[in-house]
Amino acid sequence: MIRRNGIGVFWFLFILLTVETSFGQQDFISVLDEKSREPVAYAHVCFEGLENGLPKYCTTSMEGKAVNDVKEESKLAISFVGYETFRDTIRPGESRTILLKPTILNIDEVVVTAQYTPERADKSIYKINVINAREIELKAATNMADLLKDEVSMNVTQQGVLGTSLKIQGLSGENVKFLMDGVPMIGRMNGNFDLNQINLNNVDHIEVIEGPMSVIYGSNALAGVVNIITKENNSAKLSTIFNTYYESVGTWNFDGSVAMNLDRSSIGVAGGRNFFGGYSPSSDTGRSVIFKPRRQYFADGYYAYTLDKLKIKIGADYFNELLQDKGNLQPPYFEKAFDSYFTTVRYNTRLDVNWQLWKAHFLNIILSYSAYNRIKETFLIDLTTLEEVRTQDPEQQDTTKLRTYMGRLTFAKNNPDKKFNYQLGVDLNYESGLGKRILDDKQAIGDYAAFISVKWDPVKSLSIQPGIRFIYNTNYSAPLVFALSTKWNIIETLALRVSYSKGFRAPSIKELYLYFKDINHDIHGNPDLKAETSNNVSVNLQYAIEKRKTAWSAEISGFYNAIQNIITLAQVPGATSDLNYTYVNLDKYKTIGGQANVTFSLYPPLKITAGLAKTGINVEMADGTRTNGFIFSTDISANGSYRFAKPEITIALLYKYTGEKQQPYLNGDSLTLGYINGYNTMDFTITKGFWKNRIRLAAGMKNIFNNQVIPSTGLGGSGHTGGGGEGVAVGYGRTVFVRFTFNFNQYK
Repeated sequence: MIRRNGIGVFWFLFILLTVETSFGQQDFISVLDEKSREPVAYAHVCFEGLENGLPKYCTTSMEGKAVNDVKEESKLAISFVGYETFRDTIRPGESRTILLKPTILNIDEVVVTAQYTPERADKSIYKINVINAREIELKAATNMADLLKDEVSMNVTQQGVLGTSLKIQGLSGENVKFLMDGVPMIGRMNGNFDLNQINLNNVDHIEVIEGPMSVIYGSNALAGVVNIITKENNSAKLSTIFNTYYESVGTWNFDGSVAMNLDRSSIGVAGGRNFFGGYSPSSDTGRSVIFKPRRQYFADGYYAYTLDKLKIKIGADYFNELLQDKGNLQPPYFEKAFDSYFTTVRYNTRLDVNWQLWKAHFLNIILSYSAYNRIKETFLIDLTTLEEVRTQDPEQQDTTKLRTYMGRLTFAKNNPDKKFNYQLGVDLNYESGLGKRILDDKQAIGDYAAFISVKWDPVKSLSIQPGIRFIYNTNYSAPLVFALSTKWNIIETLALRVSYSKGFRAPSIKELYLYFKDINHDIHGNPDLKAETSNNVSVNLQYAIEKRKTAWSAEISGFYNAIQNIITLAQVPGATSDLNYTYVNLDKYKTIGGQANVTFSLYPPLKITAGLAKTGINVEMADGTRTNGFIFSTDISANGSYRFAKPEITIALLYKYTGEKQQPYLNGDSLTLGYINGYNTMDFTITKGFWKNRIRLAAGMKNIFNNQVIPSTGLGGSGHTGGGGEGVAVGYGRTVFVRFTFNFNQYK
């Protein structure tokens, strides 16, 4: 009996040791945070054989481990939100500990805007501000207006039916260029792009360059470039995301996406619906509200095919918005009202090819077709029977169409070990406008350009990059546009950037030929407009240092813009209505200013940023009429976030003081000064993850100081210059929100 038991124990121990030995012989990679030495759970891991090239995906465990079961020497890539991507090779049977470096200050994130090839932001010759996915989540932003309103160097304003606009360095409208994955976005109203129409449901991050980029991106880039980079699934076999958002003002949003990786191919689709019920301050009891009700549908998709040195990506997106402008009750019986419906339809298709031809030589081709329709319909509503009758006035029914064909080809040599690198490019844009509100029912403008940029590194710490752009515009004679940018790493932690640029912008089809009219606007294009030219200087000094778990970043920047013939709206001289405006040229328009920003991080829980910006505007007319020197305004921001390790909750507080804004404008033939009082805004958010972070719940309060209408003089409530107006509407008042996100990834 004892012998049998001894044999049983022997076999039990043998099997146990065999199992333990086989488990112990498994080869692991251990992924740790470089600073905290804590395991990085659910990091994305990709193995790709050097010979057969077939990728294999997985994620690290709660202990930060992943099995290395490759059969040949392979490329290894490890990525996770908030960390630099790690790349190396690994052999079969190799166990390794890998330290991922956290991107604490955002300065070392990879950017693509205006670069020869993708490059870290701190290495770029341009100062690029990256707004990443973490910041989007902390701000609980659903559109670009929510995201940018707290940026100290930017001003976001509401303009009723015309939407929300952005001002950078004292410049707005057509001078700010918006890109989606490098493709220009179309469909501006009054020269501004409605930020409420740019949803963030499928956005990975935003890259912003403040200052002129006319050599690289041509017209519409005098004030800066905003490049919206959409999400692309590069790691998971299957990725699904679902979001829902509710805000007490009457906002309900739903969206979702699915993306798959199939060997060398990847495919993704996304879509959603947003709804906002409209809002006016409680003192406003009419049917017409300041913030108009809107319903949005949107969808996008892509297919990408990747070889070792070639990537081809095809994408398309669609946007449909219905905005309702309800009219007030009509006398004598106050039973009927005129309601206008504005439908915006925008869609885009694009092809993006990236090809490494040979060592350090790269070819990029972007082709796109964009379409924009703006449909206005007006109905007489009987509020007793709810019957709707389309009005017969032709000015109350309209469809305006814009079509844009764009082609961009760049060839670049970019070898960081060489002193000389360069980029050659061709940029072709053709835009046409159709509709009865456009002069002669159809107009078109072609803008064709070639550009060259050379980067010279005489020493390791200094980069000098001159550039020149040759332009042929079908409507205007264009000057030679050139720029000179420099970056000097004074010491390892201190960098100085200085740039000069000459700019050119031809008037858009809308500024030249479009006639727009509704209950609040009567805007006429002006075919006699002159093209804008500019001279621009910017300086940026940036200091950044990391020591163990703390990091500091400080920067000071300044700018000066001098624009000849800037295009602006002015009230028509002798007009019978305060709503009659047209586009005119101002002889000279100058902006000057600067900003200072400080960021402190105690990794990983705490991050604090503070900024101060001062912007001055000076206007001079051809007859010598001018403002009395520069008119300055001051903005201040302070944001902080803290993450509690247990129970893994992150809180964020976002504050901004928007100083008094004085805006010179033309009222007939006279130069008038209007202003809006300064005001404070604050938002609070709290987020928490559940079920291994697959579920994220966020809640909070926006506009804590309950801003609605800010007192103003000389600025009408519709958002246009002129008119008396008791104030300008800047917000819905205090609101609370909640957001639910479900994210599931499969890696095998």
